[in-house]
Amino acid sequence: MFEIYDVAIIPLILGVVELFKKGGLSAKYSPFVAVVFGLAFGLVYLDVSVKEGALVGLMLGLSASGLYSGAKNITRKSDK
Repeated sequence: MFEIYDVAIIPLILGVVELFKKGGLSAKYSPFVAVVFGLAFGLVYLDVSVKEGALVGLMLGLSASGLYSGAKNITRKSDK
């Protein structure tokens, strides 16, 4: 079952996406990579059924991409 400490996977996904970006991945593909790694973690790491693992993995990946987007928007300098 999904435990609350499994939410710590989200920053891990962010770190992996950042590594891909440092390796030359275009920033526009970073949400897709986050969702793929979220699904991978959900299906492989969590000890649940495939359906539940896919759902939780999708939530983790989307959360990671949303966290990245939100942090980027906060740190971006405004042009005003």
